[in-house]
Amino acid sequence: MCSSALEKGPPPSLVRSKQRVADHGEVFTPPDLVKAMIGLVAAEAERIDSRFLEPACGSGNFLIPVLRRKLATVETRYGKSEFERSHHALLALMSIYGIEVLADNVAECRDNLLAVFADHLRLRADDEWIRAAAHVLAVNIVHGDALTMRTRSAPLGPITFAEWSYLGKGRYHRRDFRYDTLTQMSSFSETDTLFADLGKHEIFAPTKDHGTLSVTDMARPRADGSAG
Repeated sequence: MCSSALEKGPPPSLVRSKQRVADHGEVFTPPDLVKAMIGLVAAEAERIDSRFLEPACGSGNFLIPVLRRKLATVETRYGKSEFERSHHALLALMSIYGIEVLADNVAECRDNLLAVFADHLRLRADDEWIRAAAHVLAVNIVHGDALTMRTRSAPLGPITFAEWSYLGKGRYHRRDFRYDTLTQMSSFSETDTLFADLGKHEIFAPTKDHGTLSVTDMARPRADGSAG
């Protein structure tokens, strides 16, 4: 790349403002590059329960196309059963994780992923599936700093991620683990995932086990006004 191109910086469509670039180094990845990078792991991106973590997720440029690929797999495998189609679509959403330092990007990323999910299932705005999905995204898309591994909004503290699994018959299981603990896992086999070795050593014990949950459980408002 020539020096004049470097001096001009990235195209305007890839930045929100020069100030945000200066303050946070925020430059969005071009769509063609996103597509090419996801193509390198296409088989994993198309697996419904294969987990993806984007440590600087922005507004979801990487996570959105990954979710769309997963939902395409859901449609192929479970399109003939509305029950299985809906529950596996939520499982696909549960496999998407992100960390982002800027609060407006966090909100936009959650909204964008929720819109893809809702559009796929053709949901009404007041549907309990929308509320359940919003709860999942509130847990999975974290306002935090991937370098310090700490949150930037309440509750302040170590970043925690939920391990979601589908048990069948409309029931899910959720366990929470600290991100800094997960990063201490030094080796994985080809078939392992971020949560694969948990339970083999006491250091990887969950911070909380929520037991089994239904869509209705996740959609139910809590006393603080949030869902789940």
